Amino acid sequence: MNIAHPFRDGNGRAMRIWLDLLLKKEIQQVIDWNLVDKEEYLLAMQRSVVKNVEIKVLLKQALTDQIDDRALFMKGIDVSYFYEGYSQFKTEDL
Repeated sequence: MNIAHPFRDGNGRAMRIWLDLLLKKEIQQVIDWNLVDKEEYLLAMQRSVVKNVEIKVLLKQALTDQIDDRALFMKGIDVSYFYEGYSQFKTEDL
């Protein structure tokens, strides 16, 4: 998804939201993005084009069954912006 998304800005955010929705539907789990280290994630994403084992292990460790926790979902969006260098706003302040 990250490679196929046609726009550079928003690529990661769109992919992370899509992945959570897919995981929620298929396995009734989502990723707690607060548990995923930014540097480890970004490096694993870069290498995932060649070999995706690293990203799978990293994300599997952060799976949770709190699929209906709105605060967890919104914090995940905050983390998505943080991964991309944006930290001025937080969803709880909106």
